[in-house]
Amino acid sequence: MRKVIPEKAALIPSTASLAFQGVIFDVYQWSQKMFDGSEATFEMLKRADTVQIMGIDKDKIVFILDEQPGRPPQVHVPGGRVDPDDASWLSAAKREMLEETGLEFKNWKLISVEQPIIKIEWFCPVYLATDLSSKTSQKTDEEGEKIEDLYKSFDEAREIVTSGKYPAVSYLTPLFSRVSSFKSLIDSSEFKGQEVDR
Repeated sequence: MRKVIPEKAALIPSTASLAFQGVIFDVYQWSQKMFDGSEATFEMLKRADTVQIMGIDKDKIVFILDEQPGRPPQVHVPGGRVDPDDASWLSAAKREMLEETGLEFKNWKLISVEQPIIKIEWFCPVYLATDLSSKTSQKTDEEGEKIEDLYKSFDEAREIVTSGKYPAVSYLTPLFSRVSSFKSLIDSSEFKGQEVDR
């Protein structure tokens, strides 16, 4: 899949081998030459990327209250794992938004990409979705999640992201450090980084 990732992103080298394949995380290992000439085994985890969407409906940002078995309810923006069947991050973002909220938007823009943990090849692209075109019912996995839409002003959204009370939105902290108003969020430029096929 073609991706635009941060310039200084950490990637698993092509010489690495798969040591363990899990349901969510895979472990890769490789031999690395050290500064003194010796060799050491290095390793990194890899997991599916996680798309996030800042959906704008009029002057509100769409958040969700998400409840799943085995963990307390979480407040965050719509999003989720990129599936093997997704052709791109964008197609995954559109699918997740529709599944979790029933909302479809005309305009989409990649505004941020974070690598939350340097030892995991895992990226969190954030899309800005504007110009709401339709609203249908949610298509959630009824056995595995309960979702309620929450519409927040820019100031309420900033509080959710920066308060530290909601760990599921911590990846949005760098974005909210760059934008100071609803207008500056809307006017965010397209994310620029390095293009890779991963």
